Amino acid sequence: MKKIHIIGIVIIAIAIGAIFTTLNNTSTYASFTEAAKEPGSEFHVVGKLNKGKETVYDPKVDANIFTFYMVDNKGSECKVVLHKNKPQDFERSEQIVIIGKMQGQDFQASDILMKCPSKYNDGKPTANN
Repeated sequence: MKKIHIIGIVIIAIAIGAIFTTLNNTSTYASFTEAAKEPGSEFHVVGKLNKGKETVYDPKVDANIFTFYMVDNKGSECKVVLHKNKPQDFERSEQIVIIGKMQGQDFQASDILMKCPSKYNDGKPTANN
């Protein structure tokens, strides 16, 4: 075989390996119930903050632990442990997307995305913004 053929085969093998690695690391949207069925897999869970239960964030103890309760879009509630500091305006968020894995009864989140309320309604500023 020529060197060019060997180099081509190696490049194709690396590309196939990269594709499989990327496919294994992708996470999907799920509910807490679905995430509990596969505790080793990473999921995106969409829901809302349960404002009736307390949120716990004590930066003096650990600035990278924030716990709260969330209800997913299917109505399941779960305690979420976010391994980051508490996001600004967290209580005002309309919708939350958490990224992480179930561990026991708790969802261990590595990241969070929030949809905050709009400053404008029908093109006019709201009273509290």
